[in-house]
Amino acid sequence: QVQLKESGGGAVQAGGSLKLSCVASGPSFRRESIAWFREAPGKEREAVAFIYVDEGITYYADSVKGRFTISQEKAKNTVYLQMNSLKPDDTAMYRCAAGNLDIALAWRKWRVAYEYNFWGQGTQVTVSS
Repeated sequence: QVQLKESGGGAVQAGGSLKLSCVASGPSFRRESIAWFREAPGKEREAVAFIYVDEGITYYADSVKGRFTISQEKAKNTVYLQMNSLKPDDTAMYRCAAGNLDIALAWRKWRVAYEYNFWGQGTQVTVSS
């Protein structure tokens, strides 16, 4: 069973930066993909970034494109989400999720939560004005 644990959240002023980490443990699986989701009260869950671990292919939501960067450090089984130019609307619980998305279909499936088999518990990001 794969386990995921997020860290790096916190409180920051608008315009600031945070770097989130998602550490995976347990057995690996083929064609692993990792996505970051966020959820806030009264809002729909939103997929914000995606990476194919082996391929390095990435996708981003329009709402974060140009501000957030997803990356990996394979030796540490870790995926990061660098968050710059943070806005109050970025306030949410951020969770990472892992799945085995078909690389040929990931472009249209990566935003779908049920495509992911494993989820972390989340790390809170709060951006104030």
